[in-house]
Amino acid sequence: MSPRSKTLSALAATLLAGNASAEIETQVHAGYSNAYLWRGLHLGNDLIETGVDSSTEWNDISLSAGAWYANFQTAGEQLDELDLYAEASKDFEWVKGSIGYIAYLYPNSNGSTYQEISFGVSRDLGFATASLKYFWGVQGENYDYTEFALSKSFKLHPRLNLGVDSNIGYRLEEGQATAWTTKLTLAWDIFEHTKLSPFVALSIPLGDDPDTDYSNSHSEFVAGSMLSYTF
Repeated sequence: MSPRSKTLSALAATLLAGNASAEIETQVHAGYSNAYLWRGLHLGNDLIETGVDSSTEWNDISLSAGAWYANFQTAGEQLDELDLYAEASKDFEWVKGSIGYIAYLYPNSNGSTYQEISFGVSRDLGFATASLKYFWGVQGENYDYTEFALSKSFKLHPRLNLGVDSNIGYRLEEGQATAWTTKLTLAWDIFEHTKLSPFVALSIPLGDDPDTDYSNSHSEFVAGSMLSYTF
């Protein structure tokens, strides 16, 4: 069994056997963006995405898992990507710690599977929630990506919230910042359990090291919308 399958199977077993009465919240979502922006890098255009995420709590540990499927255009061809991920986190009152796993699969291309394990901490500072997360590649080249982020949600109306997320990426191995990305999301509860979330994002490159993928990167503006249903 592959490491990916072992991780997802273990999480599923925990969710089912750990606490039969635990509530599991699930969200399905679909959306479109004019560009595929990943960690400040432009990977393609016309991103069509769909996914499902589930979460629960077991012995004061928050557990989540999901799948994300996307189709986008790059270098004149259509590519598909499937991401499988899981995370466990615990709130220690003064800080929340997390450990996660993600696999990137490319069904219709020759791209090899890439897998990462992440370690993160976050804390609500009042004016915003701050988080620091490190991604360690366990299959393929290790991109050792670190991200520091601030996020805040503002209630504009009982059914309308504005989310502001800003992050800076850093490559420890290269000793260089990668990109600064800020995203604005307007989450509108159009029906019970149903949300429409248009968004815009701006990414500004901070690194120009010729040994990294950011050497030829440019400022990127992305706009799109997401429709989600939670049950």
